[in-house]
Amino acid sequence: MEKIKHDLRLSEAISPFGVGAIVDIRGASLMAPDTSWWDSKYAQEIHCERLMSRLGAGTLRRPPEHAGRAAKTTPALMYWRFPAWRFCERCDRLSKLTGKKNGKWSNKCECGGLLVPMRYVAICEKGSHIQDINWFKWAHRGSAALQNEEVRFCRDYRSLKFKKYAGRGEGLLSLAVKCNGCGNSRVLQELVTAGALSRDGIRCAGRQPWEPENSVKEPCQNALNAVQRGATGNYMAEKISALDIPEEAPPSVELAERIRGHVYFAKVVADNGGPQADMVAEWIAEELGVSKETVLVTVAEGEVAADDMLLDLKDGEWAAFLKKLDAVRDREGGDFVVDGRTFDDVEGPESLLRAIGGVGMVRRVREVIALRGFRRNGMDAALIDVDLGPNRRRYPTYPAIELFGEGIFIRFNEELLGAWEEQPGVRARAGILTRRKEHSALADRLDTPEPRYVALHTLAHLIIRRLAFESGYASAALQERIYANSERADKTAGILIYTASGDSQGTLGGLVRLGEPSKLIPLIVAALDDADFCSNDPVCIESDKQGASQMNLSACHGCALVSETSCETGNRLLDRQLLLGGSDVKGLLEDVLTEVRRLG
Repeated sequence: MEKIKHDLRLSEAISPFGVGAIVDIRGASLMAPDTSWWDSKYAQEIHCERLMSRLGAGTLRRPPEHAGRAAKTTPALMYWRFPAWRFCERCDRLSKLTGKKNGKWSNKCECGGLLVPMRYVAICEKGSHIQDINWFKWAHRGSAALQNEEVRFCRDYRSLKFKKYAGRGEGLLSLAVKCNGCGNSRVLQELVTAGALSRDGIRCAGRQPWEPENSVKEPCQNALNAVQRGATGNYMAEKISALDIPEEAPPSVELAERIRGHVYFAKVVADNGGPQADMVAEWIAEELGVSKETVLVTVAEGEVAADDMLLDLKDGEWAAFLKKLDAVRDREGGDFVVDGRTFDDVEGPESLLRAIGGVGMVRRVREVIALRGFRRNGMDAALIDVDLGPNRRRYPTYPAIELFGEGIFIRFNEELLGAWEEQPGVRARAGILTRRKEHSALADRLDTPEPRYVALHTLAHLIIRRLAFESGYASAALQERIYANSERADKTAGILIYTASGDSQGTLGGLVRLGEPSKLIPLIVAALDDADFCSNDPVCIESDKQGASQMNLSACHGCALVSETSCETGNRLLDRQLLLGGSDVKGLLEDVLTEVRRLG
C-alpha cells in the first residue's frame, strides 16, 4: 500500500472524512478503515464519563495529532485505496493494478501517465455496503454479450480502456468502457438505470472495502446501485456529543429519589393500588410537600430508563445550567464555568424581558464529540459500527475529539411558553412538521417539532446570524444546542449558542461578553428585525414547504438558514411564523418588534 502523508483537521477525521468515508488526497481516492486498524499508541484516549455512560462499554480515542514532520515514525491513520479501479489519463488503460517504482508503490501507469480513480462505485440499497464495480465484468455484459460468444468469453484483461468521445456531448453517453480485445463497448448511461447492476449479474459482497472476503458470514440480498463516488449520500455519519459538565439530576429525578427513599414508600408499593396505598401516599406527600398524585405516579413508573440518548444527555445539561444560573459569579473553575445574569434594571421591550427567564454567560465549556457509526444510501439503511474488529461487541473504540469553547445560554419563561403553545393556530402550524417527520427517514434523528422547539430553534439561527456581525466569529464557527421539550418529566425551554475549537481559540471572550443582558437584549431585537423581512418574501413567509424533505416552513437562506455544521438538525425544523407571527398564527416573540417600533 502506498504511504501518502496528508494533513486533516482533527474534526475532519470524525466527519466528513471519518471511518468509512471517501477522501480525495493528491489525486488518490482513499477510505478510512474502522478503528480496529488504529495504532492505540498514537491515538490518545479521551475521557468523558457522561458520554460513555450512554454509549456503554468502550473507549474514546482521538485521531493522531499533526507531528510537524513527515517520516516513517510519524503518527498517522491508515487509509484504504478505494476505488481500486483507475484509468490512465494518457493512454486510457483501465485496471486496478498498481506497480512499483524504485521499490515504492506508484500511482502512475506503465506509460507514465497518472492514474485517475473511476467516477462510479456500487452501494448497497439497505445494508450500507460499498464496493468497486468490476468494470471488466460489466463491459462484457449487456445485449452484446448475449448475441456474441466472443464477447461473453473474452479474457483479455489488459485491453480494457476508459474512452471519452468528444462528439457525443457532455453527458454519460460520451463516456464508455471498451475492450480492445473483443471490441465490445458500453456507455456509462447503461450503468445508472434502475436495476442495471442486478441485470448484469453483479451482486453485493456484503462488506466494507477493507474487510477480508472471509469476514462475510451470510450473503447480502440487497440490490446494488451505481453512484458517483463523491455523492453526499455515500456517507452519513452518526455522531453523538455531550458537554463535559458535572452531572446534575433533573428536579423530577431528585424528587422521585426523595419519594422512593421515604421509609413508607415500600408499603405503598406492596399494597399495589389498594386502600392502604392511597392513605400512606398521602402521609408521604404531606411530609415532602408534594401532591398525593405525584407519589402515586412515582410508584407506578418504577425505575424508568431514558429511551433517547441525546435527550437523556440534554436533561442532565439543562439541570446543570439551571444550577449555574443561580450564581452571579462561578468560582468553581474546571471546564464548565457559567456566570448567571438577571434582567433587573435592564432596559428593553417588556414583551422580550418577560419571555426570557435568565441568561448564563458560559465562560468555558468542553464538548466531546464521538462517531458512533455511519450509513450509506439512505437514513433507513443499516448502521455500520466504527469498530468492526474482534472487540466490537465487548469493548469498541469510538473516534472522538474534544473541543473547548465559550457561549451564551438563554432560558425562557416556561409559563409564558406553555400558554403560547396551547393556542390552536400555533399547534396546527407545528403539526405540519410533526406529520412530515413521521413519514421521513430522518424521524429518529430529529427532535419532536413541537411549537416551542421550532420557535426557539429558529431564534437560535437568527441570533447566530447576528452574532457573526458582533462577536468576531464567523457564523460557521458558532454552534447551537436546543433544549425545548414539553414531553419530558422536566420541561425544558432554552438555547445554548457556543463556539468550540480544538485549542484555546474557542475561549477568547468575543462571544461571552455579548451575554451581558445590556448587550444581549439589543442583539436579539436586531436579530428579530433582520428576519422580519426576507429577500425572498412574500414567497418565503407564505411557504410551508421548504428545505430538505420539506422539513422547514417559512425559512430560507435569505432569512433563517445557517451553516449545516452549526445546526444540530442540518437546517431542518425552522419557521419564522412561529417566532414572528403570520396571518393565522401568533408568533412567540411577535409583540417585540411591534413594541419597539411603537416606542420609536
